Amino acid sequence: MVYKIVSSLDKCFPERKTSDFKELKSFSMLRNERYSFQICYDSDPGLSLASSPTNIGIESPLRDSIKLYKVRNVPCDHPVRDNLSDPYFEKTTPGLFPDVLEPMAPGERLLKSDILNAVWVEVEPAGKFAAGKYPITFTLESPDGVLRIGVECEIIGADLPENDFIFTQWFHVDCLRDYYLTGDYDRRLWKIISDFAANAARYGQNMILTPVLSPELDTFPSIYRTNVQLAKISYENGHYTFDFSRLGKWITVCEKAGIKYFEINHLFSQWGAAKCPQVWATKDGKYQRIFGWENDADSDEYIAFLREFLPALVAYLKAKKRLDRCFFHISDEPFRDVIEHYGKLAAVVKPLIGGRPIMDALSDYDYYEQGVCDIPIPANDHIEPFIEHNVKGLWTYYCCGQWDGVSNRFFSMPSARNRAIGFQFWKFDIKGFLQWGYNFYNSFLSFTKINPFVSTDGDGFVPSGDTFSVYPGREETPLPSIREVVFFEGLQDRRALALLESLIGREKVLALIEEGIEPIRFNKFPYERDFVLNLREKINKEIKKHV
Repeated sequence: MVYKIVSSLDKCFPERKTSDFKELKSFSMLRNERYSFQICYDSDPGLSLASSPTNIGIESPLRDSIKLYKVRNVPCDHPVRDNLSDPYFEKTTPGLFPDVLEPMAPGERLLKSDILNAVWVEVEPAGKFAAGKYPITFTLESPDGVLRIGVECEIIGADLPENDFIFTQWFHVDCLRDYYLTGDYDRRLWKIISDFAANAARYGQNMILTPVLSPELDTFPSIYRTNVQLAKISYENGHYTFDFSRLGKWITVCEKAGIKYFEINHLFSQWGAAKCPQVWATKDGKYQRIFGWENDADSDEYIAFLREFLPALVAYLKAKKRLDRCFFHISDEPFRDVIEHYGKLAAVVKPLIGGRPIMDALSDYDYYEQGVCDIPIPANDHIEPFIEHNVKGLWTYYCCGQWDGVSNRFFSMPSARNRAIGFQFWKFDIKGFLQWGYNFYNSFLSFTKINPFVSTDGDGFVPSGDTFSVYPGREETPLPSIREVVFFEGLQDRRALALLESLIGREKVLALIEEGIEPIRFNKFPYERDFVLNLREKINKEIKKHV
């Protein structure tokens, strides 16, 4: 077999060869960073092939800080949208795409070598090693003998600053419950929630969508997704009572997993706030749905419910000393023609949420200008007006519609295009990022449930890579994806830039990263492997000079 160490930004498609890739010989990282690269390997007709797969060993002072993953391929039927107008796509035809990262046990053998395969390597010194250069050597044993390949890691004597960025990908509890066939917040489901939240936090997420009521996101009107409402509600003699103990357990579990902020789910339906989310309560001695698609969002009954529910929720969160970490939603992606309606609902909600902000994904600047949304979250291809008006505390998002010139994480895009957004976050002082699909394992508008190992595009409704970033593994454990890890690398780039800014000033950092290129915009960036890797190395060298 032929082996080569390559970067995390290379995609090792099964039909390619090791000779297609540039060898990674050395890299640098800060003390508290996590760095990833790959060992790709395939067969060579000119060599004597082993009759069995190869064992892999590690020789390095950093050995205990290194994790190995098998890179697994998954099918992609829908890699791109039509009418592509930019060149930064890696593969636009259906096929098998490398994406799943499956942890390797000690001594586990490699996959067979008749196609290109890869092992993903994560190096995480966790601040335990002094600055200096450390060799990492891999021993590859087979009946043909032992091969040794290596790379040099330089640890720079500096740390990434504390994270001040908020990142959420929507955590769909119902999809976990449906996939693993658990009960209603039974012991199994709580363990699954804990593990999937911990994986999210490991790769940079620090906010979680919290279903105090059951969200109806991406759901066809009249269809109801599995009820995962955290609040226990009773209705008797014309009044509601609320039990938030399950929400308290949610907060405890998520914080233990590494989550800091809580994103209270949308109080009205998606794309315009026309209807209510499903709300379940014990009424007349029976647990039943009391609000849903049948109810208008501005109905007297639902507004009366919110006027009891929200103050009770806020009082509970205040008592838990968590209200200052909570954010509220009205409706996801409301259209421009419903600004007045959105504003009326926001006017009802704002006095009831203890001074906390309303935030929503919306791309029309008028929502912000009219003051109906405190934290507008425009798509990264509609963010320019918000930047031009110097909106403070600005967030951004992307989903299936953001593919022309901007960063995204579709299977079809080079990983450099995924990672590049970290540089854009820093330049434009972006405070938070939202993406809707951490683990959405449903089809278009939730008509059916899907197997994410078979359908990576939501049963054909979006390009692969949009609906989820984590896979539901065996034994009810999460499996990270290449896209998830590479996006995290972008978040680390942002923090490295913040560190360098504290050392030499913003103007010098900006000049450094834009040297020889057009000014960085959200729709303009050299989405190329070598550019991104070399730029980060240049940043590290500059940090090293000033610490």
